[in-house]
Amino acid sequence: MEPRARKVGLGLVLLCLAGTLLVGLGVKSPCASGDWRDGRQYRRLCYSDIVPLYGTEQLTRTDDARYGIAGRLPFLDACQNRGGAECDEYPVLTMYAMRLAAWPVRTFPGFFYSNAVLLSAAAFAITLCLYLMVGSRALYFALAPTLAIYGLMNWDLLAVALATGATLAYMKRKNVAAGILLGLGTAGKLYPGLLLIPLVAGRFREREPDAGIHLVWAGAAAWLAVNLPFALLAPTGWWEFFRFNAQRAADWDSMWFLACRHLTGNLASCGRTGLVNVGSLAAFLAGAAVLWRWKRRRDPGFPRWTLGFPILVVFLLTNKVYSPQYGLWLLPWFALALPDLRLFAAFEAADVAVFVTRFKFFEGYSDLGSGMPFWAFEAAILIRAAILVWCLVAWVRREAEASPAPGEAAQPLEAGAPA
Repeated sequence: MEPRARKVGLGLVLLCLAGTLLVGLGVKSPCASGDWRDGRQYRRLCYSDIVPLYGTEQLTRTDDARYGIAGRLPFLDACQNRGGAECDEYPVLTMYAMRLAAWPVRTFPGFFYSNAVLLSAAAFAITLCLYLMVGSRALYFALAPTLAIYGLMNWDLLAVALATGATLAYMKRKNVAAGILLGLGTAGKLYPGLLLIPLVAGRFREREPDAGIHLVWAGAAAWLAVNLPFALLAPTGWWEFFRFNAQRAADWDSMWFLACRHLTGNLASCGRTGLVNVGSLAAFLAGAAVLWRWKRRRDPGFPRWTLGFPILVVFLLTNKVYSPQYGLWLLPWFALALPDLRLFAAFEAADVAVFVTRFKFFEGYSDLGSGMPFWAFEAAILIRAAILVWCLVAWVRREAEASPAPGEAAQPLEAGAPA
């Protein structure tokens, strides 16, 4: 493979990233104080999970009775005075990223900005990994509006950084390192575990089954190394994440929620959570299998690692939860597997529309303002889903790119023909 010359230098790409992160910081900063009595989180579109979770996860360093134990260690210290709020609802790595960001601060703004530094570092790591793989196409991530509005909403960028690092290690044929990074990513957010499927399939396709097995055991070992101590020492707290998600109703942004709403007319709950769980899993497995088979018929030799993109898209379309920031998962994969500017721009426009209509609807739903009608939010969700389906079709029809040969990962992948 002849490496394609980079058209944009790394410095400029990182400068673009810094600009996007500053825009995101400007969007979220009005909510950093934690005083949302005026409804600013909806009215000014600055909502971030980071701010309220400082209190509900009881990470504050004060003795305020509202927040239970001062400086609580997640899982190891039981939650106090919960008042119906969830606690320890995230995987181990994410919970201790919160704990790390909370240690040097004493206020809600301090916690927000401490996390902003941590998440910005993750964004820079993602951009660097992408640049080493696809050169200037790293701009798909660095300039994404999704990054600006969702990068500081939750801790997903940490998992995205680990997953992107794993992809780079895979390209460099460092299978154990790739597995370890995916295992750590799964300890922060479950979605990186899905990427084991395409990466292991790629090694088996290359007739390197031992390499695929190394990926699996390294990932499992890394996940166990992080989780097992807490599972043994604090099983109830550690299990809370799994219990919470198993019992969680269909979320507002999901196709399941819209389907249930139209079937039941109930805007507050989808009900029958067990049935939705089974349906989500069945739809995901069926959708992924159909796409794999369809792509293989069109292009039997396609690089199996590119299945990471459709697997994530199908998961988002079929899962009962599509939290606003989940769009961050796809950004590196637009650069890696579907660098079509038209599709990317369409997805970004729809993702921004979901963001605006979602929180403006909540403004009215919470009686904090006039808000926006639910049909506008619903339309934005449906349009985004349609664009994601379009992306799946485009991925199937796209001509395959060559993967780097051993030692070539520092050069950008070939761009290939647009879909």
